[in-house]
Amino acid sequence: MAKYLLLKHYRGAPTAVNDVPMDRWTPEEISAHVQYMNDFAARLEQSGEFVDGQALAPEGAWVRYDGEGRPPVTDGPFAETKDLIAGWMVIDVDSYERAVELAGELSAAPGAAGKPIHEWLEVRPFLAASPTITECPHR
Repeated sequence: MAKYLLLKHYRGAPTAVNDVPMDRWTPEEISAHVQYMNDFAARLEQSGEFVDGQALAPEGAWVRYDGEGRPPVTDGPFAETKDLIAGWMVIDVDSYERAVELAGELSAAPGAAGKPIHEWLEVRPFLAASPTITECPHR
């Protein structure tokens, strides 16, 4: 089994087929979308493939240590995850192919007019082991 992170984006991904922003959906459309997500997660819980998932609130801040006596919170002029990432789900599946299959199914959650969104989801594998210093991209 391997863990994968499925990321749902507000923007930054290729345009969805049913590209109507959620703030223009009716309450019934939002309820149907959330129900689809909950039903999808429940089915994966039964198969043992669901690990966790959450929708994210738009609030957030970049945080870093900025030196002794300086405030630690910064919010710079760059694309921020609070503007980009709508939510996530962690799955634990037998193969990359299964992760892609589930992401494809999840992208069909209903949106405006009850039609599937066909949104793009980012599929990211968890590292199986910590990278060595020579493999680490941040060095």
